[in-house]
Amino acid sequence: MGPSGDEIYPELKDLVEDTREISEDKFNDVLSKLKELLDLKSLGDQRDLEVCRLRLYTHGVLQYCSSSLRFRPARIQGGYAALTQIADLLSTCCVGLAAFRDIEVFSHEFLPSVVESLLFLAERLMNRALRDKAPSEMIRLFRKVFDSIGWLLRAHRHLIHHVLRCKHYESVQICEDDDVSIVTVTLWNDIFRTNSAVLAEMGNRALTDIMDDIVYKMSSSSNPVIGRAAVKTLVLILDHSSSTQQLIQRRYRGLSDLAEKDWRGKGFDSALDQLIDHLQLDVPWKEPKESSEECVRAACVIQAAWRAHLTRRRLKKLPRAVSTLQRSFREKRRQQQEHTERRRAEEELRHQVCLRRQRAMRLFRQHQLHLMEILPAGQVQRYLGELENKAALVIQRVWRGHRERRHFQQHKHILRRHRAAVTLQRAVLLFLKRRKAQRNILTPLKAPKGLTDSRRTELRKQIQEHISLHPSSVQSAEGSAELHQRAQSLLHRHLVNRASDRAQEQHRQALLAQINTDIELLLNAPSLRDVREEDVNLFLSRSCPVATRARQSHNALLQSMRLPWWRTLGDDLSNPEEPRKDYDIDIESLYLGGS
Repeated sequence: MGPSGDEIYPELKDLVEDTREISEDKFNDVLSKLKELLDLKSLGDQRDLEVCRLRLYTHGVLQYCSSSLRFRPARIQGGYAALTQIADLLSTCCVGLAAFRDIEVFSHEFLPSVVESLLFLAERLMNRALRDKAPSEMIRLFRKVFDSIGWLLRAHRHLIHHVLRCKHYESVQICEDDDVSIVTVTLWNDIFRTNSAVLAEMGNRALTDIMDDIVYKMSSSSNPVIGRAAVKTLVLILDHSSSTQQLIQRRYRGLSDLAEKDWRGKGFDSALDQLIDHLQLDVPWKEPKESSEECVRAACVIQAAWRAHLTRRRLKKLPRAVSTLQRSFREKRRQQQEHTERRRAEEELRHQVCLRRQRAMRLFRQHQLHLMEILPAGQVQRYLGELENKAALVIQRVWRGHRERRHFQQHKHILRRHRAAVTLQRAVLLFLKRRKAQRNILTPLKAPKGLTDSRRTELRKQIQEHISLHPSSVQSAEGSAELHQRAQSLLHRHLVNRASDRAQEQHRQALLAQINTDIELLLNAPSLRDVREEDVNLFLSRSCPVATRARQSHNALLQSMRLPWWRTLGDDLSNPEEPRKDYDIDIESLYLGGS
């Protein structure tokens, strides 16, 4: 016996209070509390978990979860993912309950409503996945909801008939998307594989509906995942009993040839061979070699049966479609009538306003004429002038208002940009202020790690070894003071001579650069036969002594080159004072280094 309905246990008090009213506001709180409660109970005894599930049902928590599957995802934090989680928890709580007082109501009234709500959520997810361009997340949630449905069907086999009769399952079954087909075919494969007794409890009509859907998806799809699941499901059905085998052989003639032609070599040949062996076993009406015409006729029979099934299904939905069409037509006609009446009322109001204006203008002019008749002749002109001034003021006020409004519309985007710039500057200044405050925060000082006695002894030993290996050359204070004085005098001398040394170094570097430039010019100089006037200008020097010395050196070199070899022995040809009467070469101001 379950617990009484009036008693609320402490761990369920908050959860029951949140589920007393079916509202979307408490959905996330109910989901989090239910998840925490089931996680806590699952860690304990199995009996406590079963009692907890029973309490959830008796206090109406599971009823709230079943109704919440029809909430709008846009109003819930988490959307479809949160609804999928509540569906998983609901299916888990509905399985594994022992016999209690209201077991009949639970099995035949509450569980069918749960299955219908789950299928409603699955249809929503399927439609969203087909509508979106990237449906991977929605297909994952759709598969998870169908796993919850399969969990319920394996535990409560009588719900299979409710699933097959549900309109939401028919919508899912009609869908030709490969991902959706994989989920539906895999559902029946898992159910039949885990519990073969389900086939014995199902009637021929329910089994025929399932096989029609499986055979159609097998014949209309080329996805190997669908083919593998469909073939394995048919093998499970054929292994059940001979009556089922005869039913498939009579209803789907040519199925073996279709399977052999379309699914051979797709990775599940062993299951395909089992299916073909079952279909070809003890068939008295089947000839050893069936002609191609019979295969075509069998395929046509399958297609005709499936199309007839689809047509009957569409005809069942036809009254609802007609009523929907009539409702939409009447709603559109009502809107058109309302629009016509509204337009007629606006025109009538506009006409009445025009008549009132004309009547007011007529009364005003009559009043003016009456005043002009009353006024003396000398004041008429003054009165007319006042009227003109008032009219001019009204015209000016209207024009200025129109001009300012137009000016504002033209400069509205400038004002918007100014406001946006102010907003950005404020945000940037706040950001910089926060960064500056963060930089000014002093990092806490880390205290140095203390030395242990063993580490202190080891360091002292290392210091003594270093002192013994590297003895100091100064042994007294007087020697240290003398060394200090010597170092100070050397430093002073270095500082005094540093400027002159730096100038000499710069002069040396300049001379080296000039010498390198002269050497490069001489190496790249053309021969005397090919020399031109502009080439000679490259070697001219602005210094006359340098040019004279260069000319003398050059003439001496040319003279030594013309003398015989025995004349050059022991002679000093570098003397520029020797006569150069045999040479008539005029080289003006040849530059040969120096400045």
